[in-house]
Amino acid sequence: MKRFICENVFVPLRIAPAHRSEMLSQVLFGETYCILDKIDNWTKIRTDFDGSSGWIDMDHLQQSGHDTPEKSFILNRSLLCYKNDNTKMILEAGCEIYNPDYKNHTFRIADHIYTTAHDFKESYVTINESLSDTAMRFINCPYIWGGRIAPGLDCSGFTQLVFKIHGITLPRNSWQQAENGEEITFITEARAGDLAFFGHAGGQITHTGIILSQGLIIHASGRVRIDPVDHLGIYKQEISNYSHRLIKIKRVKIHEEG
Repeated sequence: MKRFICENVFVPLRIAPAHRSEMLSQVLFGETYCILDKIDNWTKIRTDFDGSSGWIDMDHLQQSGHDTPEKSFILNRSLLCYKNDNTKMILEAGCEIYNPDYKNHTFRIADHIYTTAHDFKESYVTINESLSDTAMRFINCPYIWGGRIAPGLDCSGFTQLVFKIHGITLPRNSWQQAENGEEITFITEARAGDLAFFGHAGGQITHTGIILSQGLIIHASGRVRIDPVDHLGIYKQEISNYSHRLIKIKRVKIHEEG
């Protein structure tokens, strides 16, 4: 099946082929996908990164064919670049680039060459910090349902972005993410970088965040914020009560943090 690559900073991915339909996710710059169906000016796609499927408006889309598999490089910070027509784009952390040339300050998407700012170097696509330190970069970023980048993200979009920067693919939704990794029995055994999941008394998962340290979690709720967490859940000091009930904690990989 033919692959395409997104060349817009992001494209809304909607449940149905209409702008009034809920945005369930976003396709980020450099991510690849295949086309499943078409209705009028709408195209149904499935992304290669996390398998999300939904509808995109072709007016939003800038794309190239992606017939030859290439290694992508994931940005860990914003990158200023210029298209062939010399118009400016600012790519966000989590976007992907191909064939970076740090000497000539360029990267390539299919046949298109993008010129970057002169500070472009390998540190834009390598990571030498902990998951929790990466998570802290996004403190106070606003909450947007379906969002996956710093200008607006939801709870599972936030955790997915942080792990993506570290080269770890998580599913799109919190309940799907909860199916990955090793379960931690007691919160006192949780370590920085572990994922915590929250939800209803019946066990349905509706929220997630990243453990920062013993007793603290960073999560997207209204904004990316830090709150106390214990065996009952997330304690929100503004309301002097728990805002989210703890369901489980998962360790996706062995961490060397705190």
